[in-house]
This record gives sequence, structure tokens and C-alpha cells, in this order.
Amino acid sequence: MDSAAPTDGLVNDYLRLGLRFDRIEEGFVDAYTGDPALRREVLDEPAPDPARLAAEARRLRANVDQSDLPPQRREFISTHLRALECSGRKLAGEEGAFIDEVRDYFDVEIGLGDPDQYRQAHRDLDALLPGAGDIADRMRAHRASEEIPPERLEECVAAFSSALRDIVRTRFGLPASEQVVFDVVTDKPWSGFNYYEGRFRSTVAINADLRQHTSSLPHLIAHEAYPGHHTEHCHKDIALVEQGQAEQTIFLVNTPQCLMAEGLADLALRAATGEQWGTWAQEIYADLGIRFDGERAQRIATAASGLLTVRQDAAIMLHDRHADADEVAAFLQRWLLITPQRSRQTLRFLTSPLWRAYVSTYVEGYQLLRDWLRLDVASTPEPGQAGKGERFARLLDEPLLPGALRADLARAGR
Repeated sequence: MDSAAPTDGLVNDYLRLGLRFDRIEEGFVDAYTGDPALRREVLDEPAPDPARLAAEARRLRANVDQSDLPPQRREFISTHLRALECSGRKLAGEEGAFIDEVRDYFDVEIGLGDPDQYRQAHRDLDALLPGAGDIADRMRAHRASEEIPPERLEECVAAFSSALRDIVRTRFGLPASEQVVFDVVTDKPWSGFNYYEGRFRSTVAINADLRQHTSSLPHLIAHEAYPGHHTEHCHKDIALVEQGQAEQTIFLVNTPQCLMAEGLADLALRAATGEQWGTWAQEIYADLGIRFDGERAQRIATAASGLLTVRQDAAIMLHDRHADADEVAAFLQRWLLITPQRSRQTLRFLTSPLWRAYVSTYVEGYQLLRDWLRLDVASTPEPGQAGKGERFARLLDEPLLPGALRADLARAGR
């Protein structure tokens, strides 16, 4: 949406800084719905130097910390400026530990996962997957059995988006004029992508080349649209941008914004339908004449969740342990039960200068927000704390940061 004018020069400077990063790395700005004149101004500037952008982020952070902005806004902008400073240093060629890079980007501490947990996940999957023999072969066969015929993809997308939109409108609320256009595309490296255009409108691109699966398509629609990225953008436009928080008109890669948004989106289907998402999806597929065992899909997804940190381990192995690319590809293939081609595709994502740390948004964001959403009135010692549905609504409406969620978990003894 077209935003109101920024409330002060500091916020304007923050927006300009973020827009300048997009001139160095196209795609750094995931969404911008602010004053178009500000973007034109930045486009007319000389090409930015990443080291100077890092220095500008440091300067602005000191000014923001001493400003008269409300504390929550100061904390939000300051934390994101720390992430932008790190991006400037990295784009300027500065070396450093990958774990430190992730901390500065996303305000989380990471480490290697537990191989014993991965072994247990494989044992659980071995007991659930149909057939006998090698577990990787059986997992590939199971995934193949869940492939949605390309000619049925659009009607499946329409059915799930309509059903989820109805739930979200009732449970969390949606603007009357909001709209998502789904575009089935090809020749893309990702499964799905949300392009938020402002004015409560998004285009969600879904990649038909990657063969969508019956168990993952409901998650994809929830993640990108209802009540995931699109819904969050709509809510924050109303609750924050229309109230003068112009810093919320820009969404920047490799910032705490991303970790919070990806964690929210990965939990979106359960927030809408509850833990029995599989049986809910089974009914929709039945109406389409498509066979889907929702209960088994839920059990397999629960078992596979034990492998959540494998990709983050691979990134640490690459960048901090300096492991050989072939070794890391074999690690991914072994634990994720994927093909050599898929492991190499994942490896390319993990070696991208812009995206190499982004895997942590899915890993750490999911775990942090999952634990925070589990806090309810009964388990929280402080009276008046919100229940799970209300907590998800807060994620949609408020500019929460990882540190705030960790503080809530600490107070609850979690």
C-alpha cells in the first residue's frame, strides 16, 4: 500500500539505506511499499559502496538508539541496522565466522544439530514408509506417489487457497479488498514465492517444474498466503504502517524480519487448521477426486521434523568447518534422503553470497516461534498472557523480534 510519510528523518535514512542494498544485490529488498519518490531518489544516486553502507548503518544505529522514537520502534530499527551493517561488511569482502554472521543477521545463536536425533528420525520414518528395503529409495517412492499431476495443480491451488482464506478471514481477519493472484510458473529455483505489491495485494508464484506434492501443497499455500506472508503483510500494513511506522514499508533479506516471517509462515497451516491438518486436507482432496492419506502424512511429517537442522549443519560444515563440497552434498543426501541432484541444488543455495545464511530463518525461526506459540495461560506464570491463537495474531500484527520471544520463554522457564 502507499504509505504515509515517514515520521522523522531517521526512518527515512533507514529506508534509503535498505534501498541502496538492493542496488548492490538485486532481491535484497523483498518488498517495498513506501514513498516511490524515495526509491527513485536512491536509483538516481551513484552506485553505492558496501563498506560505506556498513559505516552508514553504524552511524544510524547510534542515532536511533539516542532518538525519541518509542522503545519498540527503536529496538526494531536498531536490530535491523546491525544486520545491515553485517551485510555491508560481507558484501565488501570481509571474512568472518558463519555462526557470527547468522547471529548478526537474525539475532539468534546457532550450532550443529544432533546426529542421534537424525538417526531416530530415520528409524521413525522406516516404520512409517510403505514397502521394504533402503529407506532413501522408499522415501523417494513415497514422494513420487504424492506428486500432483501438473494439469491438476491450478484447481488444487484454488481449492486450498479458498478454504484457507475463509478460515483466516474468520479467525484472524482480512481486509475486504485483499487479493492473492496465484501464478503457476516454470524455470525457477524455488517451490513458491510471495510478491507483496502493497494495497493488500500479492502475487504468489508456484513452480510447476518441481512437481508439487499432496502433503506439501497445503503448507505452501498457507506459507505464502493464508495465514502466512500475504496475511502478515496485510495485518502489518493496517496495524503499523497506517499508524505511521514507515519502517515497516520495507522488508529486507538477511534481517530478523525474515526469521520471524519464515517461522510464522512455516507454522501457518497449523495456526489455521490445527494439529490435524492432514485430515483437514484429505477432505479437500476428496472433493477434487484426489486420494490423500492425511493421517499418514501427519505422522511422516512429524518424523521428518527431526531432520530440520540438517541443512543448517551443512551450512556450518561449508563455511566454518571448510568441508569439501562433495562431503557436504553426501551429508545432505544421506540425512535428508534426497537424490544427488537435489543435494547439489541445496548446496548451490547454501553457497550463494546473498542466500547462504537464509536457511537459518527456516530452522531457527520455526523452532523459536513454535516454542513461543506453545506458551498458553496454563503454562505461563504471568497472568494475562495470550493463548496460542492470540499469540499467532500478535505475530501477524506486531513488529516482534527474536529477543522478545526468548525473554517470554525465559520467564516461562522454557
